[in-house]
Amino acid sequence: MSLNIYLTFDGNCREAFEFYRSVFGGDFQAFATFAEGPDDMQVPDEDKDNVMHVSLPVGDSVLMGSDNGPFGSPITVGNNFSISIIGQSREHCDEVFAKLSAGGSVTMPLQDTFWGSYYGMWTDRFGINWMVNYALPAD
Repeated sequence: MSLNIYLTFDGNCREAFEFYRSVFGGDFQAFATFAEGPDDMQVPDEDKDNVMHVSLPVGDSVLMGSDNGPFGSPITVGNNFSISIIGQSREHCDEVFAKLSAGGSVTMPLQDTFWGSYYGMWTDRFGINWMVNYALPAD
């Protein structure tokens, strides 16, 4: 299992991650805009060029981020990051999700996603944002 930081921006994720890449070097592992999401996401035109997901390896960790887009809560300093858990299996994700979300609030229940992962998000009882992601095996 590994933990990574996931940053959320209010429209300037691309600029921030270009800066981080200039500092840490390397190449993005992933970079996708909201325009690249499935049609049923119904993203407004003004948000389509915003970043849906970016990941930048930094040493043994990965710095990840996205713009808030039309779906998230308003961004305020202090709630603009999450701790991302890379799950080892569906069962592992279920266990971590159940334990860490107890007494908190679930933002997105665990589910299979269009990007090929088993994924969920929540805020724990201490106000910390979490997400868990398990890349599903290819068929």
